[in-house]
Amino acid sequence: MKTLTVRLPEPLVAEIEVESRGRGCSKSDIVRERLQRAAPPSRHQSAPLDAIADLIGSVDGLPSDLSARKKRYLKATGYGQKRAR
Repeated sequence: MKTLTVRLPEPLVAEIEVESRGRGCSKSDIVRERLQRAAPPSRHQSAPLDAIADLIGSVDGLPSDLSARKKRYLKATGYGQKRAR
C-alpha cells in the first residue's frame, strides 16, 4: 500500500477522529472507506466513444468511408495547400 499525504480542513479532521474513536479503528481506515464510497467503481466508467456517441453521423456532407480514405478526401478538398492571396 502506498502512502499519500493530504491536508484536510479542521472540521473534517475532527469528524474523522470522532468516528475513528467511536468505531475503534484507525483514521486511515475511515478515510479509505470514505474514498471508496465516494469513488464510482472503475469498471463502470463509460468508454470514450460513449461520450461522443450522439455526435456520430451528425455532420452532413462527409463521405461515409472518410476514415479509410482520409488522404484522398483531404487532397480533393485542397486541405493543406497554399491558397492564392
